[in-house]
Amino acid sequence: MREGTLEGATNAFATQALRRCALFAHLDDRTLDLVATSLRIRRYRRGEVIFHQGDPGDSLYVIEDGAVKIVLPSPDGEEAIIATLRRGDFFGELALLDGAPHSATAGALEPTTILVLARARFHELVEGEPTLRDALLAGLAHELRRLTRHVEELHFLDLAGRLAMHLAGLAREAQPDARTDVRLDWPYTQSDLAAMIGGTRQSVNRLLAGLVEQGLVRIDRDSIVIADVDRLARSAEH
Repeated sequence: MREGTLEGATNAFATQALRRCALFAHLDDRTLDLVATSLRIRRYRRGEVIFHQGDPGDSLYVIEDGAVKIVLPSPDGEEAIIATLRRGDFFGELALLDGAPHSATAGALEPTTILVLARARFHELVEGEPTLRDALLAGLAHELRRLTRHVEELHFLDLAGRLAMHLAGLAREAQPDARTDVRLDWPYTQSDLAAMIGGTRQSVNRLLAGLVEQGLVRIDRDSIVIADVDRLARSAEH
C-alpha cells in the first residue's frame, strides 16, 4: 500500500464522488469541499487486503479507480462475497461510526486507488453539520435494504435464479437507464461469482453456459454482456 495527498483531478473526482454518496449528498458546496480536502489517497495492488475482519474500524473509503470485494471469511478458508464495489462506491462506514472492528474483509480485485477519510476527522464534520447526520441515516437505511434483498434472494431463489437476479442487478447498477446490451466489466473469477451467490464454481460455469445458450448473456474475455436485463430478471422466477 502507498499513501499520498490529493491533487488536481483527484480532488475534483473526490468532490463528485462524495456528492453521489448518501452520506454527503445533501451537503453545501463549502462543506463538501472541506470533506474532499480531508481525504488521503492510498493505492493497493491486485489481491492486496485493505483491512481484515476484526481490524479496528477507523476510516471511510471511497474508490477512485479499480475494484474492491467485501467478503466474509470462514474457518475452513472459503469466503462469501457480500459486495463488489467500483469507482465512486464507498465502504467502511459502519465501523467508522463507532470504531468497532470491521465485520468483513475488504480486498482489491485489481490495482486500486482509494480515497480515505479518517474517523476522527469524520466525527468533527458530523458534529458540526446536522445535514451530514441526516444523510448518514439515509445511507444506512439504503444499505440495510440492499442486504435484505440479498438475503431474500439467497432464501427464496434456487442457484440459477440467484445467478440471473445477481447479473440483472449488476446491469441495473452499471447502466440504470439501459435494458439491452449492458456490458459489465468483469474483474472476477468464476470462484468469485460463485461465492457471491452461494454456489460452486462448477455449478456457476454450467449455469452461465445455459444463459449463453438462451441468448440472455454473452461472455467476452474481460466482460459479460447482458442482452436483455428484464428478460434475465424474469428468468430468475422460473
